[in-house]
Amino acid sequence: MIAAFSGTWHRVRSGELGVLPVVGLLALVWLVFQAINPAFLSSDNLVNLTQQSAATGVIALGVVVLLHVGQLDLSIGAVSGLAAAITAVTSVQWGWSQGVSVLVALGVGLAVGLVYGMVHTRLGVPGFVFTLAGLLLVTGLQLRVLGPTGSINLPFETPLVYLSQRAFLAPAASWTLVALIAAGYVAARLVERSRRLRVDLPAESLGALAARCAVLVALLVGGVAYLGTNRGVGVAFAVFVALVAAVDFALRRTRWGRSVRAVGGDADAARKAGVPVRRVFVSAFVVSSTMAALGGVLATGRLAAANQGTGEVELVLTAIAAAVIGGTSLFGGRGSAWSALLGVLVVQSVSTGVLLAGGDYSMRLVVTGLVFTVAIWLDAVARRARRG
Repeated sequence: MIAAFSGTWHRVRSGELGVLPVVGLLALVWLVFQAINPAFLSSDNLVNLTQQSAATGVIALGVVVLLHVGQLDLSIGAVSGLAAAITAVTSVQWGWSQGVSVLVALGVGLAVGLVYGMVHTRLGVPGFVFTLAGLLLVTGLQLRVLGPTGSINLPFETPLVYLSQRAFLAPAASWTLVALIAAGYVAARLVERSRRLRVDLPAESLGALAARCAVLVALLVGGVAYLGTNRGVGVAFAVFVALVAAVDFALRRTRWGRSVRAVGGDADAARKAGVPVRRVFVSAFVVSSTMAALGGVLATGRLAAANQGTGEVELVLTAIAAAVIGGTSLFGGRGSAWSALLGVLVVQSVSTGVLLAGGDYSMRLVVTGLVFTVAIWLDAVARRARRG
């Protein structure tokens, strides 16, 4: 226990804060809103909160990957809106199966990311510059696809609506997901520790590793058990968590993930080391836009509709805020896929908590903005600590 505390304190002083700040922030947000309204931490409200987090969380996951290479896509909201419009129009008005509609929507998101990646690597223009132009172009395409009515409703009996609104995992499936995530996390940490020791690098002590894993398992088990007292874990949220786990594995354990981190840390040094920098940038933009499209598809199912407000600017800001609040650095090269999960839970908790407290839309924006500011400050402090 002493070794675990000592290791944690050392990481805090050196700027390697990990998930400690966001976990503490999430706990603080929950305690404050629970004190204001005792219904906040009810199982029913938390089930709704997780369901509402899925679409934005998927988009934030793409933001996390792109921030790893030091880039930012301001058109993710528009891309999600275009994907929603394509899904709704092709399945409702054109009579396509929803599976085909979803695949086409995801393909469009992938194509947008491919174009962005090529523009960045060929012209050297920062992502936030040309994606601002992309925001206008893609928004125009979204309005064109929706047509003069500007809104398309999906029948409630369609698979996508059922998946996003009313589908929940069976208890056995929920516990299997918990076991897989916990086992994967423990195995990845042990392998990482072994590799660092093999090359004489500082490694986390077994005590600290055991404490970290025990906390994760306790949170997973407690969360699933508590949600199970109501409707359980929604399929849409489970898909989001599975994607987070997959992206986390890719960033930590694959050559592509190591290349992404290297490029985000220092692109010139990565290029000299033989990393295919251009391909890494293109792949990061592709992942970001594809995740934005998938988020738009899930949002369409959640709302059972696609309209001109789908993918509005607030969604862009919320997804970016979730990624940064979750611990991903705005300066590139640092963060975790789990940042998307933790960050979106904080953002959605603030939104839900303000609503239950009787606050209006303006108050929700103010509180979210303050939380975002704190996250940016912590990121800057951690960056200075690592440099110093």
